[in-house]
Amino acid sequence: MALGLRVLKILIVSPGSLHNGNTRSAIRWASELSALGHEVRITSEWEDENVDLLVALNAEKSHHAVAQCHNHGQTPVVVALTGTDLYPSLSPNSLSSLQMADLIVVYQAKALAHLPEHHQTKARVIPLSAPDHPALRGSKQRSGNDFLVCVVGHLRAVKDPMRTARASRLLPPASRIRILHAGSILEERFAAEVAREEAENPRYKWLGPLETEEALRLIASSNLFALTSLQEGGGCAMNEAAAAQTPILASRNDASTSLLGEDYPGLFPFGDTETLSALLYQCESEPHFCSQLLKNATNHLRNYRSASSNGSWSNILEELFPSAST
Repeated sequence: MALGLRVLKILIVSPGSLHNGNTRSAIRWASELSALGHEVRITSEWEDENVDLLVALNAEKSHHAVAQCHNHGQTPVVVALTGTDLYPSLSPNSLSSLQMADLIVVYQAKALAHLPEHHQTKARVIPLSAPDHPALRGSKQRSGNDFLVCVVGHLRAVKDPMRTARASRLLPPASRIRILHAGSILEERFAAEVAREEAENPRYKWLGPLETEEALRLIASSNLFALTSLQEGGGCAMNEAAAAQTPILASRNDASTSLLGEDYPGLFPFGDTETLSALLYQCESEPHFCSQLLKNATNHLRNYRSASSNGSWSNILEELFPSAST
């Protein structure tokens, strides 16, 4: 065990769907903390637990758990801020969670600027670690002549989820591109949009919500991954696409520029259907461009991450439990 830390009982609270980026982050962090020698459990809410540390993902959705733990006694709280917390602005519940937190975790450094100044001193950056899942190491042999573009994310307005489908309508008739869209409909307006798109656009298919392993297989078996979010979001899926050696196109926002670089050639302005369509066709028709995207993303992600996320968690644990180290 690193630096002689005692075994800690750590609870990770991740409310909401079992098949979203927060839960995948929770599972990855649990694995990393367990590798440090600690006992870790993931749940969706606080249950008057006898634990040494609470790690709460999403300051808004975990507010009740944070408040319960805060009122429970001396248990330290780490609040991990997600994209929906930070953008467009922090909610009263999120701000309350930050006030009660001993430390705050963000995934990328640009998020620090969105925190109130008096909370920035207790914020720490833990980059997303490289995912290692068998589904991401699957065969790249793709059947048929289609050029498959996957969109992975629940359907909410902030994610602009139909943008890739609309961009595919502008492609030349000879294009082999097909759009495979995975995710739950979280805002009812998109039910009609999905039905209309499937009826009118032969390139588009909605797959509905997928189990985590199915989503990873989709990413790994696709020729291209597209992310169209207005604000930070999809960082976990982008990370998975890079690990699967699937090239990425992404709207320009804090998450994409942090993960891929400001000068990444696969970035496009949010909502720019024409530019996205041109990039889709360039990826299909110029294999060397896809290779360039993959090389750029892999190199930048390698530099962006710390050598190991375990080191970051080690530092946080030593900061919270200084008397436990030797």
